[in-house]
Amino acid sequence: MNKEYLTVSQLTKYIKYKIDNDINLQEVYLKGEISNFKAHTRGHFYFTIKDEGSRINAVMFASNAFKVKFIPEDGMKILVTGKISVYEATGGYQIYVNEMMEDGVGNLYVAFEQLKKRLKEEGLFDERYKKQIPKIPERVGVITAPTGAAIRDIISTINRRFPLAEIILFPSLVQGDGAKEDIVRQIKRAENYNLDVLIVGRGGGSIEDLWAFNEEIVARAIFDCQIPVISAVGHEIDFTIADFVADLRAPTPTGAAEIAVPNKIDVLNYLKQLTLRSKKNMATILELKKKRLDNIKNHYILNNPLDLYAAKIQKLDYLTESLVKNYKVLLEKKKNNLTNLKNRPLFSNPLTVLDKSKQKYLLLLSKLDALSPLKTLERGYGIIKLDNKAITSINDLNKDNLIEIELKDGSKKAIIK
Repeated sequence: MNKEYLTVSQLTKYIKYKIDNDINLQEVYLKGEISNFKAHTRGHFYFTIKDEGSRINAVMFASNAFKVKFIPEDGMKILVTGKISVYEATGGYQIYVNEMMEDGVGNLYVAFEQLKKRLKEEGLFDERYKKQIPKIPERVGVITAPTGAAIRDIISTINRRFPLAEIILFPSLVQGDGAKEDIVRQIKRAENYNLDVLIVGRGGGSIEDLWAFNEEIVARAIFDCQIPVISAVGHEIDFTIADFVADLRAPTPTGAAEIAVPNKIDVLNYLKQLTLRSKKNMATILELKKKRLDNIKNHYILNNPLDLYAAKIQKLDYLTESLVKNYKVLLEKKKNNLTNLKNRPLFSNPLTVLDKSKQKYLLLLSKLDALSPLKTLERGYGIIKLDNKAITSINDLNKDNLIEIELKDGSKKAIIK
């Protein structure tokens, strides 16, 4: 009996293929304890995740490892997100970690990812809904805590960069109970102040401190806001739902202020450039107008106006002569037509014309009378009709035909025998 034996590599590749194509293993959330942790010199993390009954090898490459906000250590409780696959060299399955955080914030992280996914599917993050931030705003609104480094940084940055901008603070709770409702309330209030741009944010903190900006009602309030919104929550490495739904994300509150207003030096330089360009364009226009005026002043007609007048007089004389000539020709033609009419017999001898017409009429009448069938009947002839049609040949009649014989004094019916 023939049997086909697989190599170990073939079997491992098959198992890897099955695991890599299992949709349930494409994104896995695991929690457990770190053991055998090793940070490679190239920035990769190699470790094991274990619990009371099992363990799994884990790899986190440098492209993701640099985003971890803590130093992993053996015995640390963690939460990870990653993909399950097979390392063919050993034949063992392992998790390739994309994200890792300390346990204790896991529930918040899961809630964050779920809301982020749902709002993204609804289209709240789409670029087509993003409003443009005005280049030179007159009024800048700020929703943040009234005390703290964030508002001080924003005010000092705006005053330094563009002191002409008016800053309106909408003080709000930014963490803890009631923060999300207060932020939403201030966003709606800001829409009544004719603002050009609105900064919403706070300084850095833990995920719990920043959580108000991960709330759905805050995200929807920012999305529905008619004012262009710049989100400025935490530090550069912090991301919140507000960042994704806002029209623009700033890495820090100071960064938001820099984005919201231009640098006065840049504006002054731009105005200088516009001034120079305007002067240059004006000079060019004036030069062109001057040349055009000189051309007009040097035109032949302006230097010899009587020549233009003389040409017009000559043309008028030509037209006058032509009009008189044509008038005489037309008048002579009409005169000849009238003479011809007057010389026609109808006007010169109307009675003669009438006698000729009368004679012609009588001649035609006599001819018509001579051709009349009544004259034929008076001469003793008759007309034979069959079915009201005149018979001209004996061959048109048959025996027992009922005919009508018309004579000069009447008609009679007869039957052919």
